[in-house]
Amino acid sequence: MEFKNVKMETPEGANIIIGQTHFIKSVEDLYEVMVGTVPNARFGIAFCEASCDRLVRKEGNDEEMIEAAVRNASSIAAGHTFVVVMKDAFPINVLNAIKSCPEVCSIFCATANPVEVIIAETELGRGIMGVIDGFVPKGVEDEKDIRNRKALLRKFGYKR
Repeated sequence: MEFKNVKMETPEGANIIIGQTHFIKSVEDLYEVMVGTVPNARFGIAFCEASCDRLVRKEGNDEEMIEAAVRNASSIAAGHTFVVVMKDAFPINVLNAIKSCPEVCSIFCATANPVEVIIAETELGRGIMGVIDGFVPKGVEDEKDIRNRKALLRKFGYKR
């Protein structure tokens, strides 16, 4: 078994969701989830088919996001992995709907941070062992940091 570190590349201001699913129809169902949950979001979806033609399947409504999703899914190249790259929406807006999609098995990350995917490769193929999402913490928040966090959440409209 060989381990590899694969860096994800997302367009400026985009978020990425990486997960695992189990069926070719996933790419179309995830498209429906995205347009049905946040209709104004710009997004691309790519799905690594694990059998039959073994193609990277793609959907979306924005060519830049589709290309980014395909590029990242192709770099991961692990069967039944999907990648959603999006703008004009946050993962929190779509994550529960994605997790409710019947084909979705798990979510590895949903973030705007830099992401590295740790891959294991065997004779059979590749699988995701985990992800590195962002950076190491610098410390523990103090009272000022708590006030800033709460203000930011209210600015975004997530808290009143």
